[in-house]
Amino acid sequence: MGLLSLFAKPAAKLVRLPSGSFTLDEHGRLMTSTLPQAFPEEYIREIGDQVLASFNEARKAQIPLTELVINYATLKLVAREMRGGAMIFIMPLRQ
Repeated sequence: MGLLSLFAKPAAKLVRLPSGSFTLDEHGRLMTSTLPQAFPEEYIREIGDQVLASFNEARKAQIPLTELVINYATLKLVAREMRGGAMIFIMPLRQ
């Protein structure tokens, strides 16, 4: 039993799927948010960094990208470009 518990992974912390939106400025700073306070800020930063990077890369490649829609199995993410920043909507999908 002791050997098995040595390799056991700690249980992952479950986070309820959020519903809301947040706005980032062109530097990635959080400006507004309607997400629950329990939603980890590190997730907001990670999502925001990826969205802003996508818009920046499209701008560099001279591709007119103003909206980004990502569908996961249980979550939909819609991001709209706003003068270098972004407004990001997070919606759980009903099944």
